[in-house]
Amino acid sequence: MASNINDLRGWIGRTESQIDEVNPVPVAALSATLDRDVPFPRVGDPLPPLWHWLYFLPVQRQSEIEPDGLTKRGGFLPPVPLPRLMYAGNRQEFKRTLRIGDRISRTSSIADVISKEGRSGPLVFVLVRHEIHTNEGLVLTEEQELVYREHSKPGDPVSKPQSAPGKSSWSREISPDEVLLFRFSALTFNSHRIHYDRQYATQVEGYADLVVQGRLIVILLVDLLMRNIPNARIDHFSSRALRPLFVGAPFTVCGQMEGDGKTVRLWAADVEGWLATDATAILA
Repeated sequence: MASNINDLRGWIGRTESQIDEVNPVPVAALSATLDRDVPFPRVGDPLPPLWHWLYFLPVQRQSEIEPDGLTKRGGFLPPVPLPRLMYAGNRQEFKRTLRIGDRISRTSSIADVISKEGRSGPLVFVLVRHEIHTNEGLVLTEEQELVYREHSKPGDPVSKPQSAPGKSSWSREISPDEVLLFRFSALTFNSHRIHYDRQYATQVEGYADLVVQGRLIVILLVDLLMRNIPNARIDHFSSRALRPLFVGAPFTVCGQMEGDGKTVRLWAADVEGWLATDATAILA
């Protein structure tokens, strides 16, 4: 890996641009998927935080897809030679509110590529930065961290899990089944096989079962916040994935308002009480 990290770092600064429109149908479909009883969205309605992930979908041709279901590397993303891609975390800064009917553009760039040696082998971290604009200007900036690694092998060292916080202001139990994962993958055009192909997920990538999408978990965390503080406006948000969650295993999304009245700690805990996703929202 050390021999080609300089080649991979040559992708730093590479950019791509897309345009889209905030159509109401995906918003209605995600509301239904999250079991929200809300009216069909109308032009001018605010888009809930992070629901911009319903747009700028990856629409590569079938011939441009890797065996894992993801887009072939070497175009916008660097050709990292490690087979397993994992969602590590994201950070957002919200400048304005996106609304149904907005015409939007996104400029994406590779901000950094870093090679590290993990407990079970080499790791490559790719930091992707997005800027989304409307005709009024910059709406939000976003950084997403991707990590590439080898497939799991028997005997690989296992990271010690972290206990989830014991106290929360709000909580909601989620029972993820195959239908929930399918609907969310369909909405985000996510063809990563770990979310729908059990044989691939368990026998190739070494997971215990089908994996709940990282973005779905984060959206459920923000949805919990918005259910309990409906008029909240988020200025900054960050999250980090620590432990996978699996289909058929109930998990809990939780939130706790901190003493400053602006910081909200959000987290997802698995059925054993281990911390799976940790997040923070800073309110305006």
